[in-house]
Amino acid sequence: MAGGSGTRFWPESRRERPKQLLPLVDERSMLRTTVDRIAGVIPPERLWPAVGAGLVPAIREELPEIAEQNYVVEPCQRNTAPCIGLAALRMLEVDPEAVMLVLPADHAISDVAAFHRGVALALQLASKPRKQIVTFGIKPSYPSEGFGYIERGETITPPQGAFKALTAEIDVYQVVRFREKPKAEQAREFLESGNFYWNSGMFMWRADVIVEALRAHQPEMLARLELIAGAYGTATYEAELLREFPQVASISIDYAVMEHAQGVIVIEAPFDWDDVGSWRALQRLRGTDDAGNTVVGRHLGVDTVRSIVRTSDGHLVVTLGMKDCIVVHTPDATLVADKSDEESIRKVVEQLKERGWHDVL
Repeated sequence: MAGGSGTRFWPESRRERPKQLLPLVDERSMLRTTVDRIAGVIPPERLWPAVGAGLVPAIREELPEIAEQNYVVEPCQRNTAPCIGLAALRMLEVDPEAVMLVLPADHAISDVAAFHRGVALALQLASKPRKQIVTFGIKPSYPSEGFGYIERGETITPPQGAFKALTAEIDVYQVVRFREKPKAEQAREFLESGNFYWNSGMFMWRADVIVEALRAHQPEMLARLELIAGAYGTATYEAELLREFPQVASISIDYAVMEHAQGVIVIEAPFDWDDVGSWRALQRLRGTDDAGNTVVGRHLGVDTVRSIVRTSDGHLVVTLGMKDCIVVHTPDATLVADKSDEESIRKVVEQLKERGWHDVL
């Protein structure tokens, strides 16, 4: 899934080059890193990017190994459930036994071998004969108010399949329920109980299983998606897509299916994980210097502590007497923000739209 706009990474994230196309963790884009991470598990001909129509040229340039017919193009943003549903329907036309691994394009996972082990276990659970809906839960390290949570229940005995040696140490549980992003006190209770995971937004299921789940819980959405998928490869496909897709509900797969589905399984992720949701993620992923600063680019800091500074093209940024700030320089816009108020960056983007300053969006 590579259709997001990444507004919290403005001014570097723009409409034509959003977060997933930026080199935030290392020198590769987030999208390229995601594809490289699964290269040893899924061949290029089985990769299906779900992208916004305006991003197709940039993403095709980033992923030249993926065939044009594998793209699931969204003419407008409608959250994750519609793009997942349309992808599943398209895949079933290619392979009625298809199993889907659903990944956001903007996660950071450093232990690729551990990630592969988790995927191997999820594949056994999602395939015949179990046909289960599987999600990956992240063991919380602090009481985050920014993530949804998964409450775990009974322990599940993993299948004794071909990957037994790889997956023996991975814990699997029945899901009791999915929980909304909590307030601070409830987040602390979740952490202290030890029975909750952060919802990673990564899933595995058979394509026919998720389609039937959408049929049960989002029948109107699925009916429109079936009209679109049924026209694929014909002269009427583009018209069908433009007519039907904007009319589907804008809803996440969590709200659409996961909160209602029975028998969902959660794998305790055996790998480290970061959703790279905002500029503060750079501190976690790139580390800090002796003054607690995270710096990418040319910077001179005088009496500057616990700040994030990012610049490029050799442009020098000098900070004096700054504490807990974010400074991001690009050729046509510069952000200076209080690190504790980075959520307001979304408000900045909205105000830029209101002022008609589309050249910096």
